[in-house]
Amino acid sequence: MTTDQDERLKAVAEQAGRDLEDASPLDVLRWAADTFGKKFCVTSSMEDAVVAHLASRVLPGVDVVFLDTGYHFEETIGTRDAVEAVMDVNVITLTPRQSVAEQDAQYGPGLHDRDPDLCCALRKVKPLEEGLTGYEAWATGLRRDESPTRADTPVVGWDGKRRKVKVSPIARWTQDDVDAYVAEHGVLTNPLLMDGYASVGCAPCTRRVAEGEDARAGRWAGRGKTECGLHG
Repeated sequence: MTTDQDERLKAVAEQAGRDLEDASPLDVLRWAADTFGKKFCVTSSMEDAVVAHLASRVLPGVDVVFLDTGYHFEETIGTRDAVEAVMDVNVITLTPRQSVAEQDAQYGPGLHDRDPDLCCALRKVKPLEEGLTGYEAWATGLRRDESPTRADTPVVGWDGKRRKVKVSPIARWTQDDVDAYVAEHGVLTNPLLMDGYASVGCAPCTRRVAEGEDARAGRWAGRGKTECGLHG
């Protein structure tokens, strides 16, 4: 991609961020579908399928990109399989270059405990960068109410690291909004959300949360880490 193309996409993102700040998630996704067509995808951790469901309503057959890190809970893989089976989306599963066994052989077992940033870089960040190569824009399920690090999430912004437009259509939603949408439309959610987990990531680095903790408190607990690197 040329610098001119970067500047064009960045300008599009910044203008849309201003224009769509108060728009509904469906309108944000409709803009993305109209603007980027097949060069637009949704990413999902399979914590729930809310954004994938929303996107399928405006762009049937939309690509839904899922990162299979090799460390997921069985429930997460099951949610992915169910989404693929029942929703009008095209699930694309990305995998790291190395299996868990190959990574253990090179770096030693339990890299996620010793150097979680490196583990995330190898098993999440790099595969996503490679998997998004053919797209100009990608959607996430980020919400401003999830944690202080996400409080300024734009509805549409510029992802300078990947040089793509980043769409967060439910950024302004609260957990109550998500719950209401799930209930109204019967959207698939990860069973772990009913078992004390407020945010679902890789099994070795995710725990249940206590009452009063924010939704991200169960991720990398006690390690001074709040994000995997996919979102900053």
